[in-house]
Amino acid sequence: MPQATLPPAASAPRTDPTPTVSTATDLPPGVAACRSRLRASAIGAGVTPQVFDRHVATVAPDASVLGFLDAQPEFTTPVWDYLAGLVDEERVSDGREQMRVHADLLARVAQRYGVDPAMVVAVWGVESNFGRAFGKRPLLVSLATLACQGRRQAFFRGELIDTLHIIQSGDVAPDGLVGSWAGAFGHTQFMPSTFRRIAVDFDGDGRRDLVGNVADALASTAHFLQRAGWRSGAPWGHEVLVPADAYLGPTGRRHREPLRYWMAKGVTRADGRGFEPDRDTPASLLLPAGRGGPAFLVYRNFHAIYSYNASESYALAIALLSDRLRGGAGLKTPWPTEDAGLSRLQRRELQALLLARGHAIGEADGIIGAATRRAIVTEQQRLGLTPQDGRAGLLILQALRSAQGSGPGDER
Repeated sequence: MPQATLPPAASAPRTDPTPTVSTATDLPPGVAACRSRLRASAIGAGVTPQVFDRHVATVAPDASVLGFLDAQPEFTTPVWDYLAGLVDEERVSDGREQMRVHADLLARVAQRYGVDPAMVVAVWGVESNFGRAFGKRPLLVSLATLACQGRRQAFFRGELIDTLHIIQSGDVAPDGLVGSWAGAFGHTQFMPSTFRRIAVDFDGDGRRDLVGNVADALASTAHFLQRAGWRSGAPWGHEVLVPADAYLGPTGRRHREPLRYWMAKGVTRADGRGFEPDRDTPASLLLPAGRGGPAFLVYRNFHAIYSYNASESYALAIALLSDRLRGGAGLKTPWPTEDAGLSRLQRRELQALLLARGHAIGEADGIIGAATRRAIVTEQQRLGLTPQDGRAGLLILQALRSAQGSGPGDER
């Protein structure tokens, strides 16, 4: 199927209308007491009483955000599903187009911060789909809720106070502070505390604007990676092959050995090329799906990516997408599953087939939500598939294609 045409680059993305921020004059006693303490803390940290009272004092809590605390997709989704939706042909094509459109800007960013264009654009693509998906939750509502309810209240109190500082400084208008449930916002989804420490005014207009200014957003991302220890010109890592039973010791990002150690164990690059880093370079062996799936040796730059969002699956998505944006091929070793994950194109096709079979799941937008999962369970039962778990994988897509008679070609 032809790829969707990328819209022209603009200083600010097209977004859905900002949700209305509801207010409550009668807050629950516990929340009211918490807000009172928050006010004192914010004022003590330099927020004016007027800014706090206008933007936080009577904002109604949104209990729906509490359910996200333990449901982040990079921690709960099988790695092959997670990567299939983030490193697909659609995102690769769009990312290469953005690299072309912003070539001059990205070259200047690379010159200043030492982070190559493909890596910066990969972060942009994963974080907001190149500015198309900022998130829809008002930060002040989410953070005011999380600061007084659920776990990690101290963390979210700090993020709320930093958000008020951003408003007070005039860098971003309050109605632009819409993003994820946890408070990340803008083209590359900075948390408010990260914004205050790292964001830069790259175009020199006097504001650090990660919402309406692509230059500021991409430069701030490169600045973050530089501060996290990025080494210019060095690889993040490589897909590797590990001989069976050659190494049965500890793996994971925290276990590091010199590259020569891994080479002595028979570890080689999956593409047959030689290793680039110095043989004394610390390297970690990642087996994200166990010993039957793809393996990776990762170096310092991978850890810099990891610091952006503390998830190995997330860091792999960024790293693998950056490789594809540079013209690299996909993984050599398949994931150890008979039910491969779906690209966004395939997810939309799956939803279109479900709609054609009478399921009320909304539009075919490629977002697999509760309604889509319920419809998949119904079809798994109807078609006699097991397990009947509501997972959006290749097996249910192929089964629905067969039941339909024919379907569009799949990405392979």
